[in-house]
Amino acid sequence: MIRMYMGHSRMKQKTMQKYTSWRRLTGVPVLTLATILTVGLAVVPGVQADQFDEQIAALQQKNLQSQNALNGLQSQASSYQDAINKLQAQINAVQQLINDNTAQQASLQQQIDINQAELDQEKATLGADIKQMYVDGTPSTIEMLASSGNLSDFIDKQQYRTDVQAKIQETLVKINTLQAQLKVQKAKIDQLLSDQRLQQTQLDSARSQQAGLLNLNQSQQAQYNQQIAANQSQIGDLRKQQAILNARYNIGTFKTSPDHGGYPDAWNNAPQDSMVDPWGMLTRECVSFAAFKVHQAYMAGKTDRDMPYWGGIGNANEWPDNARASGIPVDSNPVAGSVAISTAGFYGHAMWVEAVSPDKSQIYVQQYNQQLDGQYSEGWRYTTSLVFIHF
Repeated sequence: MIRMYMGHSRMKQKTMQKYTSWRRLTGVPVLTLATILTVGLAVVPGVQADQFDEQIAALQQKNLQSQNALNGLQSQASSYQDAINKLQAQINAVQQLINDNTAQQASLQQQIDINQAELDQEKATLGADIKQMYVDGTPSTIEMLASSGNLSDFIDKQQYRTDVQAKIQETLVKINTLQAQLKVQKAKIDQLLSDQRLQQTQLDSARSQQAGLLNLNQSQQAQYNQQIAANQSQIGDLRKQQAILNARYNIGTFKTSPDHGGYPDAWNNAPQDSMVDPWGMLTRECVSFAAFKVHQAYMAGKTDRDMPYWGGIGNANEWPDNARASGIPVDSNPVAGSVAISTAGFYGHAMWVEAVSPDKSQIYVQQYNQQLDGQYSEGWRYTTSLVFIHF
């Protein structure tokens, strides 16, 4: 089992160690006739790891559907949030108008109160003046004529009275007109404030509706995320079970090696998938190790072709088709120095073939990440369901 490799950046190639044949490789046993006969009698496991593929594919399809729905919800959420922001901006603008008009309303009311006080004061002042002039009340024309020393005095008094009355009338008209204007303005402001407060209420309601939709949307997103996470966890468990079943093709216990098959220390010691090798594959994956071994063998003159750059275009189970497209032979004939491919599972698995039993039913392989742990291992396994790429 491996994970999809990706990326097209190339690391600076390091000087590769010279290729060592399986017969000289430390720790690789040379088969004796007795060993061959004994191993040859072993029963090839009948349980197929492919039984998990359908379940994994179904869960991945569910996750794809959930992710599509989630993407749609996220787009909707963005629209809801945009609408909320716009409504809030409108609410803020209306609130500013309300504040301005409220201040204008208060100013107009203050002016009305001042004018009313001035009108009352003016009436009181003019009334006092008239009382002071005519102690006995408003004199008649005959009384004014009789009390006048001459006709000229009478005319002066009459003119003064007319002037006072005109002044009172002018002042009253002026103040009343101003009061009427102020009241009209205030009425308009009152109505405008009423309309604006209604508009603000409507905007608040619309914003609340959008916020409710956004909350529902986010709740649905959380549910989809939980479903995706649960499915991913289940997929992980299925792949582990699949890896265990794949390991049943192993003969005996696989072992590790201090030199981890010659794989560069810089890659082996770095966290899995933290680097990209010169062939565009993530380090400590089975395809990265197989690509390295192909290149190492090519540099030692053990193969006709160097490792092609297949980074980012497929998994281990896609290598056979990639090889055919590149004119590289692919068949079911195991040969030391070839790459064995298991197409079982979602990603498949790639192994470097170090040795082959005389009956070609078993091969000694070097590999990475068979147990999904990013670790190196080597040992004998059956050739059941494998294809071989001859670089």
